This record gives sequence, structure tokens and C-alpha cells, in this order.
Amino acid sequence: MSNGILYSNEDTIAAVSTAYGEGGIGIVRISGPDSLSVLRKLFRTGRFSVPDSGEENINATSPNTDATGIATDSSVNMSDACDIDACAEFESRHMYYGHIIDPDTGEMVDEVLAVYMKGPHTYTCEDVVEINGHGSVAALRKILALALSHGARMAEPGEFTRRAFLGGRLDLSQAEAVMDLIEAETDGSLSAAASQLSGRLSARIHELRKDLMDILVDMAVNMDYPDEDIEEIVYGKLSDSLKGLIERIRVLLATADTGRLLKDGLKVAIVGRPNVGKSSLLNALTGMERAIVTHVPGTTRDTITETIDLGGIPVRIMDTAGIRETSDEIERIGIERSRASVQEADLVFFVVDGSDVLTEEDREIATMLKEAGKKTLLLLNKQDLGGVLTEEDAAALLPGAMVKLTQLRTGAADEGRVSEVLEELVRGMVYSGSVKQNDAVMITGARHEALLTAALQSLTDAAARTAEGEPLDLIEIDVHEAYDALGEIIGEAVAGDVVDQVFARFCLGK
Repeated sequence: MSNGILYSNEDTIAAVSTAYGEGGIGIVRISGPDSLSVLRKLFRTGRFSVPDSGEENINATSPNTDATGIATDSSVNMSDACDIDACAEFESRHMYYGHIIDPDTGEMVDEVLAVYMKGPHTYTCEDVVEINGHGSVAALRKILALALSHGARMAEPGEFTRRAFLGGRLDLSQAEAVMDLIEAETDGSLSAAASQLSGRLSARIHELRKDLMDILVDMAVNMDYPDEDIEEIVYGKLSDSLKGLIERIRVLLATADTGRLLKDGLKVAIVGRPNVGKSSLLNALTGMERAIVTHVPGTTRDTITETIDLGGIPVRIMDTAGIRETSDEIERIGIERSRASVQEADLVFFVVDGSDVLTEEDREIATMLKEAGKKTLLLLNKQDLGGVLTEEDAAALLPGAMVKLTQLRTGAADEGRVSEVLEELVRGMVYSGSVKQNDAVMITGARHEALLTAALQSLTDAAARTAEGEPLDLIEIDVHEAYDALGEIIGEAVAGDVVDQVFARFCLGK
């Protein structure tokens, strides 16, 4: 249970499933046994007209429709329009035109399209209603409030997808992929999430568990029926089977670093002393004047973060305050954040003024990067002002860093060349020559990686026991632990609190 709330599929739940804010369309989703009943109480087909009050009727401009929502030539006043409950049955997966009416006041809330989908062939495996109205925050809140006051309760975050999991439509790894798909920012992260949602990871896990179950069955037969006329388990064959499984899990785990970067993005920190071109570099990479660029040192007082898409990989670039000794309290706080950004980064862009001699501040930053052990690209900037520092100077300043000559200044930023260098570098870091972006199966979640690592360790222990010829009942314990760890990935033999943690990161309405 999550936060003391009892989840029950006997409840009918409702929530706004589109992001709040002004938009063309907004959707209220209802799921559960009373979904259609709730819709019947709120929805009226036909053209809405203001009741006659002695003045000329003011008719809405929406099309005339019959009782099933089909356009007609006749004018239909609200007094003549049918309640769908009295006039016709909703046909599953048919869109109906009409209006949401407050049953207590007769007030028209919004002009909508409504669809009823009969379970179990729906997202939640239950009866589902979706009301498509205008993307008005006020209208959506009003429609949701009416649904909640006429038979539904507010859905918890992720409860629609949780019901899909409990109904067997998705396993736990696929449910996690739903949120990854929603949060995907690039083609690469989208592709990885879609692959997991399609069940490719699930299929691989099922294969591994099936082979483990075959081993467990063989061991159980030999342990439980030692006197029966059955084939005695051969330790050599068992050892080969375990080694094969170990290798297959290692191959999966080898994709984890790449999967994490595709999902969460690569964090790049831009560091250097003041007025060397850090903000110009950020502007060049984002293609817009994101940061203020002046000749006054210390312009950037805080860390500015932007996300760009490089070859399908989300890259989060952090432009930091120039690192130097200062008595300015605000600038000093910004510098401390700069140091924190370096620790957080996967990659550092160290910008040095190539038109000037090295300063003590440059050397102190280089020392900080050495101690942090961060992969670094050193940019000898301002080459258009005349190169003073050489690539040899840069190599001596920070051995092991890659060096690039640039001329990043306002109005002369070589965006294309810098972006190409960054993309090439990022691809090298992410794929490392062994994992490709279009690999069918990729580990993107920390939970999956931890469980695969646990399964690998258990099988490694089992293989070691097998090599020593230890009793089968001891080997069986390790194999069963691996089997259970893999089961947790897809939601089999998983504790309720783990399921709660998975769905806790979901948004309302999903």
C-alpha cells in the first residue's frame, strides 16, 4: 500500500490525463465499473441551446446532432435533446459529440467529444471513458469535479497504469517504460523507452527465467527422488548451463551505462575562470542567446542549465560561474555551485583564454579537475584574438584532456564545429564502440541494473559451488535467488512496497 491508501479495482477513478495549461484539447479519463454510469450523468448529446426566457433563443454554433451524436439538419434545443441514457446505448469505441452539463444546475460546462471503451480490452483492462474537451484549466477542473461528485474518486499518481499492471496488460518493467516514454526528450531516449514498453526486455527476462527453471527442475528431481530411475544430473552440464546464463546476463548489464545516459542524459559542466568564453560556448551549443555575454568578468553568478539533443542523446549543459577568488558574497556562492557542478558532471568543458598566458586561477581549476578525475575537453578559446597558448601548453596544464582550438565570442561563435566535436565525443562516451543505439534490448533503469547484478552474483556463486562439487541443495539456493531477482524486474514475486516505489514517480492521470 502507498501512503496508507488502499487500492481497489472496485473503485471508479478519474483524473485529468493531459498536462494542465492552455491548449487545444484536454482529456479527463475515467476508469472502473461505474465509468459509463458517470458519463451518462454528465453527458448530453445534441446541440446546446439556452432555454427560452421570453427573449430570442441564443443557439450555440456547434453542429446539429441526433441522439447518437450524428449531425442532422434539425435544430435541437436542450429541452428536446436526449439524455444518452434514455435515448440510446453507447457503443464501445465510438466517439460521441455533445456537452458536459452540471446535472444540479443545468449549466453547460464544455463542448466535448466522449468515448466509452468497454473492458477488458482497454489500457486499464477495465471500462474506460475519455472526455475530450477544450484545454482550459477551469473547464477540465470542473469536468473532473463533476465526475468525482457523481460516482468516481480521484486517481492516485500512476493508478491507471497500476491497474494495467494488476490486470496483466503490462508487466512491471513495461509499466516503468510508460513513464520513461512520457519523460523522453530525444529520439534516443524515446527509442529505448519504446523498446522496453514493447516487451523486448520482458521477453529476454522470461527466456532467462525459463532456462533457470529448467535447471531448478532437474535439481529438484535429483534431490527429491534419488532412488528413481532418472538421469542423474551431471555437474559438467550444470556448469556449462550456468556459465551460459552468466554470459547472457553480462551482455545485458553491459548496456546499462549507455541506457542510463540515453534515459537520464549526459551532464556536461562548462568551467573556467571569468571572461574566457563559457557563456559564449553555451549560446553556441544551444543556438540562442541563453546566457549574458559581456567583457565584464563575473557576469554569470549562478549555474545555468540547458538540455540539447545531440545524435539522439539528451545532453544537459551547465554553464557555471567563473571560478576565482572573490569577496563578493553572491559571486562566491555561484563559484561554490560551480565546484558542485563539476562533481555532478559526466564530462567537463574546461575553457581557457588561448590569447593570454595561463593564470594561477587556470592552474587551480586544472588541479580541481585532476582531483575530481573527470573526463575533460579543454578548449583554447579566443583564437581569433591571436593564439598565445599552444596545444602543448594545454596538454601540460591538464594531461589526458582532449584539446580543441575555438574562437567563441559574441557574433563569432563557431557553433557547427563545436557541436560536431561534442556530438562525436558524446557518442564515443555513450556507445564506447560496443553498444549501439538501436540495440533491441537495453537496460535503462537503476532498479533493473541492481537486480541483474544480484542475479549475476547468485549465479556466479552457484557456478563456483558446482565447480567444487558441492551438494545440489546448496547450489539450488543460489539459482533460486537468481530466478527471484529476475522475477522482480517484470513484477513476479515482487514485494508490494517495491510496486509502490515504482508507481510513486508517476504523474496524476497516467
